[in-house]
Amino acid sequence: MAIVLQALPCLARAPLRPLLPGRPMVRLASGMALAEQAQHLFESTVGAVLPGPMLHRALSLDPSSGLLKVRDRSFQLRQNLYLVGFGKAVLGMAAAAEELLGQHLVQGVISVPKGIRAAMERAGKQEMLLKPHSRVQVFEGAEDNLPDRDALRAALAIRQLAEGLTADDLLLVLISGGGSALLPAPIPPVTLEEKQTLTKLLAARGANIQELNTIRKALSQLKGGGLAQAAYPAQVVSLILSDVVGDPVEVIASGPTVASVHNVQDCLHILNHYGLRAALPRSVKTVLARADSDPHGPHTCGHVLNVIIGSNTLALAEAQRQAEALGYRAVVLSAAIQGDVKSVARFYGLLAQVAGAQLTLPGTRASVEEDEQLRELAAELQLPDLQLKEALETVAGARGPVCLLAGGEPTVQLQGSGKGGRNQELALRVGAELGQRPLGSVDVLFLSGGTDGQDGPTEAGRGRGEGSRAGSAGAEWGVGLRRRKSRPPHGWSRPLATGPASLLRDGAPDPTPHVGAGR
Repeated sequence: MAIVLQALPCLARAPLRPLLPGRPMVRLASGMALAEQAQHLFESTVGAVLPGPMLHRALSLDPSSGLLKVRDRSFQLRQNLYLVGFGKAVLGMAAAAEELLGQHLVQGVISVPKGIRAAMERAGKQEMLLKPHSRVQVFEGAEDNLPDRDALRAALAIRQLAEGLTADDLLLVLISGGGSALLPAPIPPVTLEEKQTLTKLLAARGANIQELNTIRKALSQLKGGGLAQAAYPAQVVSLILSDVVGDPVEVIASGPTVASVHNVQDCLHILNHYGLRAALPRSVKTVLARADSDPHGPHTCGHVLNVIIGSNTLALAEAQRQAEALGYRAVVLSAAIQGDVKSVARFYGLLAQVAGAQLTLPGTRASVEEDEQLRELAAELQLPDLQLKEALETVAGARGPVCLLAGGEPTVQLQGSGKGGRNQELALRVGAELGQRPLGSVDVLFLSGGTDGQDGPTEAGRGRGEGSRAGSAGAEWGVGLRRRKSRPPHGWSRPLATGPASLLRDGAPDPTPHVGAGR
């Protein structure tokens, strides 16, 4: 998510990204400094989209009749409900589900990130933990968000549970971001190591989450509708926390309850694009050669109800409400900002420059060159829902603080031994952009954060860059970025640690929130 808080207006945009430029600081009703307001906006937004509250908004159970209502559909429960789940937010979802369903829940299996229970306990988030003697078996795996042997054991246990169901049973599937790595079950003769190596190579060369999941589905027993097929003829209800731009259910966690629409030619096109087709292991070539264009068949998914219960769009709407409560005029710039992190950073930097000029000198419009650059960057980033004109008009006409919000998913190409961290890298790059651009009398603070509380394989959840300190960072940040070691120069950009939460934009390229603030 990106949020921009300004003395007059404020801009924000991203998977939870705030961007805040402003005039000399004016005292808002809250009395908080801009950096505090940005952090408050981020944390309050994340709090509103925690797994438990979202699940309770989607499900309701009549204890007297045993009737479970999911949106506008109803299901009769009589101790015939089973649960499986996979993803970074699934532990909290499962805890809320078990509390709601009570004795109707017969058995459950979930696959969650390694160390997440200990992290929840350290963070004091007891409501996100299963109770002692729970009927849900928990597997931890996918260290560093990569499929491993522990995640494979979890996937096989999930498959075994699904395959044992009958037409009288109901399977509740809980899915969130990170679910794909937590549900690895390669089609023989492909091994987990071969599939993992291919995924790493694709990610390192800049493949986006849609491309990664297309390959994963083609090589998986459970993805691309495979789990739905395994559970047939039981009724399947999937509750999904979306971490993918646009909320396509066939992409989230590689669509285990959605029939795949991709074929082998799509896979080969992706592999050719990233120069990996010639180096494929023989086992992968074997599986691709014998795969049908639609391996799991749409007819096997007629027994499935897929429901999005949380998304970036919903998170941005909450951020907009919170910003307005603080006294800002808030505009959602886009819920689908994605692309190379360098281009995303340039877009934010130029937007802050144009907005800053309008704030400093009311009535000022972007030059023809600036306008063209903004539109070219927007076209490069493929932003179908971009509200750029509305955002700039809001800034130009504001008589008070303005907040621009956006969500999305920047892509980082790893180099060398660096761990990366999309939020931290984006904050660093935006800070550098702001340090090189004329911002007039506007100070800008940019905060970039992931709704899951973790920025890739690092301990930080988000990063913050301040334009006023960027100029002196010089070569230090440049060397770090070249190696994808997104730790900020001292005193300029700060990594901010958070506890684990939901995942509404954090996938193969982590969806990230960004915040910018001005005084």
